[in-house]
Amino acid sequence: MFYIKINYQKIKNRYLNFLKSQEVLSEPFRNKIEQLKNFYIPISQRIFREHYKDKKTKIIALTGGQGSGKSTISKILKIILKQGFGLNTVIFSIDDFYKTFDEREKMSKKVSSLFLTRGVPGTHDTKLLFRCLKNLTKSNFKRLKIPRFDKSTDNRMSKNKWQKINLKPNIIIFEGWCIGVGPQKNKDLLSPINTLEKEEDKKKIWRNRVNKELKNDYKKIFNLVDKFIFLKVPSFKHVYKWRLLQEKKLRLTGKGKKTMSDNQIKRFIMFYERLTKHMLKNFDNKADSIIKIDNKHRLKSIRFN
Repeated sequence: MFYIKINYQKIKNRYLNFLKSQEVLSEPFRNKIEQLKNFYIPISQRIFREHYKDKKTKIIALTGGQGSGKSTISKILKIILKQGFGLNTVIFSIDDFYKTFDEREKMSKKVSSLFLTRGVPGTHDTKLLFRCLKNLTKSNFKRLKIPRFDKSTDNRMSKNKWQKINLKPNIIIFEGWCIGVGPQKNKDLLSPINTLEKEEDKKKIWRNRVNKELKNDYKKIFNLVDKFIFLKVPSFKHVYKWRLLQEKKLRLTGKGKKTMSDNQIKRFIMFYERLTKHMLKNFDNKADSIIKIDNKHRLKSIRFN
């Protein structure tokens, strides 16, 4: 074990300024300093130690249900890793690697109509994602671009708007709702989990294909991850509640971008329900760090495995 001195005041100031910029809809962050000291700095210290072992680029997965706070927490960790530990950190989401609308439309006609809706394994460009992760961690790093996806248009942005990575990263924070999830047992696929599956996946084609994707291409991607941080929501009903809040914020800040109605969101999260519940039940043993989130969307406890 070793000790590294960090500039706490500098971290604190950047952290508080960032939180202030994120407070929308009169939803202030609670216990800011307590969460910085008890959650964010300890996690950042562990990430630093992981990098310090061999000085190689480390892929840190931040996974958890929709609305659990992945994007905000990723940005907080980036601030601390840079200001406190001098680590060049790159953030991107598995969402940035969704297939284009045309690609998903072809898949919906060929396999199942449900693949038109982005979200589940099978709707990402796994070849592009795998290649990006491998290139980012190469010792002979070369500049590259990471795609960006515009959820308001349900399509990938043009290449001139992709994220440019000019310097080799020390840390990659790879965030997404299903990162690290394993396939289900065949017997667990037999019964529909909600009305979407009952009415629109009667032959189980969609959920079986999702499971097959997890056994193959997604497994190869998840095997590249060095450490998993799991944001554990209290239950799936909170995913719906917090996803609604996300959409309300988007309506205020999206500057006229297309958003979903409450009923559309209710249907949309049914696509995520099966694997979210699967992770809530089984992911604790796989994760290196488990952060439990309480009913009021606050960080409740942390456990390091």
